Amino acid sequence: MLLPRGVTTLDRMSPAPSTAPASALSSHAFDDLGVTLHDGGGTLRVWSEDAGGIDLVVFDDADLDWSIADIPLEPVGDGVWSVSSDLLRPGARYAVRADGPRTPGATFNRGTLLIEPYSRGLATGDGYEDWRSVVVDRSFDWGGVTKPLTPMDRTVIYEGHVKGLSKRHPGVPPALHGTYAGLAHPAMIEHFQRLGVTALQLLPIHAFATEPRLLQHGLANYWGYNSLNFFTPHAAYATEENRRRGPDAVLREVKGMVKLLHEAGIEVILDVVYNHTSEEGLGGPRTSLRGLDNRHYYRQQDDGTYIDVTGCGNSLNTATDAAARLVLDSLRYWAQDVQIDGFRFDLAATLGRDAAHAFTPDHPLLQAIIADPALAGVKKIAEPWDVGMGGWQTGNFGDGWHEWNDRYRDRVRNFWLSDIDYARRADVTPVGVGGFATRLAGSSHTFSAERGPLASVNFVTAHDGFTLHDLVSYDVKHNLGNGEQNRDGADTNRSFNHGAEGHTDDAGILATRRKAMRNLLGTLLLSAGVPMLTAGDEFGRSQRGNNNAYCHDSPLTWLSWDHAGWQEDLQAHVARLIALRQQNPALRPVRYAKRGEHVPSASVMEWYDEHGETMSDERWNDSSKRTLQYVAASTPEHEARNRILLVVHGSERPVTVTLPEIDDAHRFVRLWSSLDERPAQEASAHAPGDRIDLPGTAMELFRVESVNPHP
Repeated sequence: MLLPRGVTTLDRMSPAPSTAPASALSSHAFDDLGVTLHDGGGTLRVWSEDAGGIDLVVFDDADLDWSIADIPLEPVGDGVWSVSSDLLRPGARYAVRADGPRTPGATFNRGTLLIEPYSRGLATGDGYEDWRSVVVDRSFDWGGVTKPLTPMDRTVIYEGHVKGLSKRHPGVPPALHGTYAGLAHPAMIEHFQRLGVTALQLLPIHAFATEPRLLQHGLANYWGYNSLNFFTPHAAYATEENRRRGPDAVLREVKGMVKLLHEAGIEVILDVVYNHTSEEGLGGPRTSLRGLDNRHYYRQQDDGTYIDVTGCGNSLNTATDAAARLVLDSLRYWAQDVQIDGFRFDLAATLGRDAAHAFTPDHPLLQAIIADPALAGVKKIAEPWDVGMGGWQTGNFGDGWHEWNDRYRDRVRNFWLSDIDYARRADVTPVGVGGFATRLAGSSHTFSAERGPLASVNFVTAHDGFTLHDLVSYDVKHNLGNGEQNRDGADTNRSFNHGAEGHTDDAGILATRRKAMRNLLGTLLLSAGVPMLTAGDEFGRSQRGNNNAYCHDSPLTWLSWDHAGWQEDLQAHVARLIALRQQNPALRPVRYAKRGEHVPSASVMEWYDEHGETMSDERWNDSSKRTLQYVAASTPEHEARNRILLVVHGSERPVTVTLPEIDDAHRFVRLWSSLDERPAQEASAHAPGDRIDLPGTAMELFRVESVNPHP
């Protein structure tokens, strides 16, 4: 979703105390909403505090426009309405409709058929708003397969799109291209395992719809950040055969995908969009929550005007008990019934806004997500901002949360790209190596000591913005194909084309771009924190300079698996870097080290300049000093100590580096270098005090071997 633009630390709000009652989310009034099956049919429970009446409408199995029953629900207290019927059986198509008072902010209309919010399946007719809920048989044989439960320090996230990942893969059968089943095909699993990634973070798979505005332009909402329903998987990602069979089969395909990935040791993290829905602003589609109780489900002014902190027309009002419980129940369902391993919360700051619309990390919903036993062991990753006042909250979420670290992204891009561009123009770099080193070591200036470096999800690119290839190939965005006259997408990208905009045949520029990609990937995968790699970056995928390709469901966004030699080389670098990360605990600290103290699971860090001398305070911020040697030593409790040396040179001017004299170091074994077009097969060794020549912008990783290895 949208990334914050032009924010500074001054934009950060002081957390306000929450006004919502802490017990609200545990109220039994909200138990068993939706359809519960039992002998003789099922019971439907729907919440609406302001409705004057709610009806259940059941449709013919073969004709979604032909209703066969219209049954009123009875109020049972606390805003809950209920009905039991033998028509509520697996496969039944149904809708609800609500009537109520005509007051500011209320949009009741008894003539509108609505999606029941807890639906596990959906069916659609011909119109944009022509949706029907479906009662789903949720049974599935997991065959004893359980979640991998990968520790966070060993987690390497791979962010991708269900359709885009396998749509063009030649090893996946055509019938499975772009599907849940295709994503779990052996050809795809082989790629994930060869890279070494441990978790797939999938762009939204909750049922979503394309906005009418995009449909008018012949475009589609490809990314899926436009949820219709928080419980139903998006049917279009299922195989044609399972779509014909209906929602039961679609759900089984999703669970089958998860099962096969788990068997391969790969976790599944879902990008979830609870901050807004596809009902847009007032005047937009009325498909579910708006028609049931608009006043309580969406943030509004007293006159009914929406308070839009998402930039998408509406904002879910998680300060109300019902909306917060809807989110929590959805998470429980996906984590338990579908065995999902984690969630990345889109625009998570919206979920933490209280009744006064201010963000607080103590918000009852944020606290409940962490404390809920049903979500124990599930990874919780916040996109820690939205576009409202005080919306930038990086570092401000509480214990148990991990956060997308935009500060990391910006500093790393600056160091390797925009600073280099600046130096070419001004013959001097604008800043030194200090800020970059802070990010490399786990962003301790952003996250508390209690949360540690693993609170930071490090990324250089994501689905939103330039791909890695385009980041080093374009100075500006090229979004004309989006139909908004190039106005959409971020204008500040911290990118650098290295001498030519986009495509070029200049061998020198191409070589420099390839090295820049290796430097960026090396930084990402060797930094303390949790790395997130964007799908296709491992082989330099391009979107031809489009940095907001949300509306392109086409070869522009589908991964191509036909690779040139340099792309295969780049992929080999990624696999080597991930393997080295896993083999060297010093690269994966769980805690921040403290000077003069032994901190278990931390990495003791020492910093040297290009002369092998301890970094002085003056050098950290000297813009002319762009070379750094970083020694990290693990402090494990029950295994041998591991030490690495990482050499960073952030200038295009050549430099000679003297390797440092450090305690008990016998030699430095080179494990990886960004100077190599393809990772070297044989490791070279150097002694302390040896000099190595770096021709410009480079990273090199060494293992430190001791005279007397520590036990």
